[in-house]
Amino acid sequence: MNSLTVNEIFFSIQGESSYAGLPCVFVRLTYCNLRCSWCDTEYAFYEGEKQDVETIIEKVCAYPCDLVEVTGGEPLLQKNVHLLIKGLLDRGKKVLIETGGQVDISTVDSRATLIYDIKCPDSGMSDRNRWENLEILRPQDEVKFVIASRRDYEWARDQICRIPSWKERVILLSPVWGGLEPRLLADWVLEDSLPVRIQLQVHKILWGPEARGV
Repeated sequence: MNSLTVNEIFFSIQGESSYAGLPCVFVRLTYCNLRCSWCDTEYAFYEGEKQDVETIIEKVCAYPCDLVEVTGGEPLLQKNVHLLIKGLLDRGKKVLIETGGQVDISTVDSRATLIYDIKCPDSGMSDRNRWENLEILRPQDEVKFVIASRRDYEWARDQICRIPSWKERVILLSPVWGGLEPRLLADWVLEDSLPVRIQLQVHKILWGPEARGV
């Protein structure tokens, strides 16, 4: 059986990326090999149950929505995720993949869109960034930095130029919820005239930071 360990499947509003605000079906897979200091989905480290890939696709397709995000945890740790991604794309879904940036992305279906999360120093995981992935990002892929401090901001600002075609790419800066005042991040971006998009986590604004399945 081609199975995946699934933490949850739910229909909600996309809270992040350039797709923020749109209805979206989420498939949250279990397991992560990172332990970011600000992680808000620790329950996905271990909680989950095995489900057949075709069953997952059927559940997703039961929702009246063509936007799907495969997330985690770290979804690319499970090899059968590529069967899920292909199956959803073949059914006409727009597939976003939220990945932490430390797993090889070369085998990801070229039709999907990566939301590629580069880890900043305050995450405690910046030494795990797989920099060679930057060379194989596709035009539709988006790059995200989660910012916890001025140090993180300055580090991210200095790394952006390493991203191929960075001036044409969607680059997202996200303040750590409850850790960095969004207005501070906005002030820094304006001071540097940085061509990035500040993103707030819309789902947390709507339902609160502790809510699951929304």
